[in-house]
Amino acid sequence: MFSLVIHGGAGTITRAAMSPEKELAYKQALDQALQVGENILREGGTALDAVEKVAISLEDCELFNAGRGSVFTAEGKHEMDACIMRGDNLEAGAVAGISNVKNPVQLARAIMEKSEHVFLTGQGALEFAKINGIAMEPDAYFYSAFRYEQWQEAKADGKIQLDHTEKKFGTIGAVALDQYGNLAASTSTGGMTNKRWGRVGDSPMVGAGTYANNRSAAISCTGHGEFFIRGVVAYDVACLIEYQGLRLQEACEKVILDKMVKLGGEGGLVGVDSQGNTAMVFNSEGMYRGMVTHNTKRTVLIYSDSN
Repeated sequence: MFSLVIHGGAGTITRAAMSPEKELAYKQALDQALQVGENILREGGTALDAVEKVAISLEDCELFNAGRGSVFTAEGKHEMDACIMRGDNLEAGAVAGISNVKNPVQLARAIMEKSEHVFLTGQGALEFAKINGIAMEPDAYFYSAFRYEQWQEAKADGKIQLDHTEKKFGTIGAVALDQYGNLAASTSTGGMTNKRWGRVGDSPMVGAGTYANNRSAAISCTGHGEFFIRGVVAYDVACLIEYQGLRLQEACEKVILDKMVKLGGEGGLVGVDSQGNTAMVFNSEGMYRGMVTHNTKRTVLIYSDSN
């Protein structure tokens, strides 16, 4: 038995603002990432490997605000964050405010497995990456005309944008249960367009944007990070399952559709519990998402009306 659920960001994602070509491109990228993870899990691989490789697939795609597709900061740079966590022993690795790392989630896993720490940032994290042979890329690798235009628009308006003018929360993530009964979660992001002062959102924070515990669930969030940090969203869902006995879907809806709405936080999450149940819950107009299990085919969705 296995389950895998992924997301590529949530927000004001509507058919009216989406060309058929772009919709197809998003769906193909999500399906490709799902297939990567599905192949690992079907062949007896671990949930940890699956969520890392899925995240790498999405980080390598320019469509998503993570890795190669990361947005520009106010200084015209790219500052990326990522986290990975395993549910069997609660080990985790996280990184924030890094540049030129091809796959931040790979660095997060290296931090988890090759250091005594959980969370590294900035220059120190880059030194650790180089020591451990993590692939690096020049600034040009992370450049896209689309992201550059977003940045120019944000600068002209004097605003910090969540991803683009359609208000998309650009994060990617994956959660999985493997045949050994272990859960894992990963999340990666390029943050906010035109962000300043080393701002970090919820994505790399254990318990806020990412969490995995075999006793409850694996959760990866996407949304307005400040609210998800304040709501400790990923851990909150897991707590409702472990301590109050709520079902996964019920716990996710309570946090995203009730608590976060009252707090003013827009976004969503994907989750899988220790029994393999899955959830994709959001309070925005859409969320790039997909899932596959041992007995279901890959499904990719974008809009709030389930297609």
